Amino acid sequence: MPPIVHLIRHGEGEHNINNSHHIRDPFLTENGKAQCQSLRESFPFHNDISAVLASPLKRTIQTAAYVFAPTLEERQLPLVLVPNAQEISHLTCDLGDDQNIIKGKAPEIVSQAAPKYDTANIDSSLVGVDWNSKQGIYAPRLNSVRRRAAELRCWIWNRPEKHIALVSHGGFMHYLTEDWTGYVKGRGTGYRNCEYRTFEFTEDSNEEPHLREVGNMASKVNRPPYLDAHVIHELDEVEGAEE
Repeated sequence: MPPIVHLIRHGEGEHNINNSHHIRDPFLTENGKAQCQSLRESFPFHNDISAVLASPLKRTIQTAAYVFAPTLEERQLPLVLVPNAQEISHLTCDLGDDQNIIKGKAPEIVSQAAPKYDTANIDSSLVGVDWNSKQGIYAPRLNSVRRRAAELRCWIWNRPEKHIALVSHGGFMHYLTEDWTGYVKGRGTGYRNCEYRTFEFTEDSNEEPHLREVGNMASKVNRPPYLDAHVIHELDEVEGAEE
């Protein structure tokens, strides 16, 4: 049976303040870390999670580590860095470090949040030399983003875990889920920082898996409309691009 996916947008990053999109691969702000702490306390599925996945950008690695610190430390779960879950634009803030740098920094980033976690459990094998190239499947083009999202759905669908947590980005998660609930054109995403939504794979998922949200569907209509300008630029860029 394919896994249940708990999809989480990263906490507030330095680039989310004053439209600071020029900061390359920014860290979380102190407020972002506080958002992670709040989600850690309210997230109801810690005991179910068997693997934590994260985009290899620093703010998503940090979010995964801060939100799931006790779970990672107690059960030494795998923390997998997944390039296909990176954000959709080529803004500087969405440009990750080179392969060797991120592989070297990831253990330190995780240890700051979860010092008792054995960083040998971090799996960065998917982080290839071209992961931050913004070319090919990583290009900020509509067809590329859709293809990347489809590949990631298929990869997750084939994983053995029953529950997976995936920390990703506000723009990309709409393409991954094919669910645009809360999205307002010109604003970019329906996800708040550190918001989670839970998805399952549809019964007809096979070679082309698809996701649908589960849980309290009524909460969708009550989600606040605020979205940061960073994501506005991302969606405008992708929607206006041609393959």
